Amino acid sequence: MQPPASEQILFQGSDFADWASLNDTIMGGRSRAGCRVSPEGLLLEGELVETGGGFVSCRSPRLQPPLDLSPFSALQLEVEGEGRTLKIAIGCRDGAMGLTELIPGGLRWVIDVPTEPRGITRVAVPFADLRPTIRAKPVGLPLRFDSAGVTRIQVLHSKFGDAGDLNAGFRPGPIRLLIRSIRALP
Repeated sequence: MQPPASEQILFQGSDFADWASLNDTIMGGRSRAGCRVSPEGLLLEGELVETGGGFVSCRSPRLQPPLDLSPFSALQLEVEGEGRTLKIAIGCRDGAMGLTELIPGGLRWVIDVPTEPRGITRVAVPFADLRPTIRAKPVGLPLRFDSAGVTRIQVLHSKFGDAGDLNAGFRPGPIRLLIRSIRALP
């Protein structure tokens, strides 16, 4: 019998070096934000424009090989989020022979997480609470989140929430988010 898993740091400091911004400009929006590594973590700064899109984000590169998080039950993010409701989106192998990756935008497993107006918020993302979506719209297919094959992690601030509704915690204008760390929790 194996001992229970302990917490594991996945991304912190220079581990964020290959992360990149992905904003609503891919769909005709006008938001401008970039992410960069700072001494405190991954910093996303810019201007969020609601009209024509309404999202800014930082995402990991495609994780090859995929992360095996099967010994864990959740992620924990330490973030300074300005009181915004963020969306965490995780890509994984889909059990459908990779067919969902052929869908433009791909299938992502998402959850909305509120943040405190000031200081650091520790956000838990239980794998059991993630919902499958494609382009901010819930998917009604019987799919299973594969924690043994995590291929991408993305942190967004979007006008759409995880159920496809409007995000009550959305705020356009100047934005500054700091992701201090991402850990896997038992």
